[in-house]
Amino acid sequence: MTDTSAQDTRVDPPFHGDERELLSAFLDYLRGTIAHKSAGLSEEDTHRSVLPSPLMTVAGLLSHLRWVEAYWFEVALSGQPDRAPYSAEHPDGEFEIAANLTTAELLADYAGQCERSREITAGLGLDDTVAFRDGKRLSLRWVLIHMVEETGRHAGHLDVIRELLDGATGE
Repeated sequence: MTDTSAQDTRVDPPFHGDERELLSAFLDYLRGTIAHKSAGLSEEDTHRSVLPSPLMTVAGLLSHLRWVEAYWFEVALSGQPDRAPYSAEHPDGEFEIAANLTTAELLADYAGQCERSREITAGLGLDDTVAFRDGKRLSLRWVLIHMVEETGRHAGHLDVIRELLDGATGE
């Protein structure tokens, strides 16, 4: 079992605060959990599949979450062009490119994208909306809630993968 406690820099969310503060704190805690669960592995283990899907690796999930952050904050909320490596021909492109990136690169890319997401979030109110698909409006509140769900779900995947890789367990 690998001890990852030395790398744990997460900050527990507060027990009270306004909605925005709590949503942001929980999302940041989960982002920190992703980094914490991904730290301290060898390159081989970061890229090794222990589940039936060869895409479900620590590296693949780091890359996927990096591009999920980019989509919801940069593309959906800010209207920036989608630069993601996936396409109709390669729907799992963000997982596939992870095979060619080091753990350090993946963690840095994820951290950088999370910082860009925070910067975008800082300029918006929870009820601010933007035009989205099919004439619908999308709010920052919806994106933050969705990202808590998405990041939390993949943190659970990382729990399982990490335990299968080296026995590390815990929050």
